[in-house]
Amino acid sequence: MKSNSSLVCSKTLAKLSGYVLALALCLAPFSHAQTQPPKKEINKTQAAAKAKQMVKGRILRVDQDKKKYRVKMLKKSGRVVSVSVDKKSGKVIETKKSGKKD
Repeated sequence: MKSNSSLVCSKTLAKLSGYVLALALCLAPFSHAQTQPPKKEINKTQAAAKAKQMVKGRILRVDQDKKKYRVKMLKKSGRVVSVSVDKKSGKVIETKKSGKKD
């Protein structure tokens, strides 16, 4: 009778370990996502470089707020341009011309 009981216990244990393994495999991608460090934000120098790729000119100043950098640039024509660069993605959000309209 002991062998019958041991056999049932072994089968139950095998099923249970199979379920645990399947659960671990299903949850593995989610646990990896939580352990990755958050992406770094770009710095002022990188934001200025991104702006310079979009607008040819001299950088006057770089200001920042929580979500973006604002890069003021002077074009050869004398026009001042403000370029907004997203801190997280590094993408140029918008470009605004300032000064008198022609």
